[in-house]
Amino acid sequence: MTSRSTPGLAWFNSAEEPAARAALHEMCAAGAWGSTLLAQRPYGSVEDLFRTSDDATAALTDADLAEAMAGHPPIGRPKPGDPTSSREQRGMEGSSEALKAEMLELNLAYQERFGHVFLICATGLTGEQMRDAVRHRLDNSPQQERETVRRELAKINRIRLTRLTEEGAPTA
Repeated sequence: MTSRSTPGLAWFNSAEEPAARAALHEMCAAGAWGSTLLAQRPYGSVEDLFRTSDDATAALTDADLAEAMAGHPPIGRPKPGDPTSSREQRGMEGSSEALKAEMLELNLAYQERFGHVFLICATGLTGEQMRDAVRHRLDNSPQQERETVRRELAKINRIRLTRLTEEGAPTA
């Protein structure tokens, strides 16, 4: 990403607080993350926005992480009518019914073990890669998994912020 400003970044820098907050909430449901990004406006570059996002994600408490995860649907079941969710989980679209059923079982086992949805940056991953990731992560300790979730959330936030900075004001 270039260090220059983009039309989307210009929109974000100048948007009324409620509109900017709503756009951020669609990207990440953690209110603390959104508040941190809003407090640092205006941004001189997309990289500055990314750095602030990464720092804000790293600073999320366990409760903030739970709030963020509550905004994400389970892998294999994107939110109906949500193009972002569908686009990010595209790797599951062509999966066999057996793989979809296995993912449902793994999602449930993960949720039972960790108490929250399995969060992964699914963009560009196949259904098999997501399945293998959840299988592997079921062996993590709760602390290891929190840190993995934090890294995955940071990746998701960057992808979504890139989209905002490239496309500008969200359409509702």
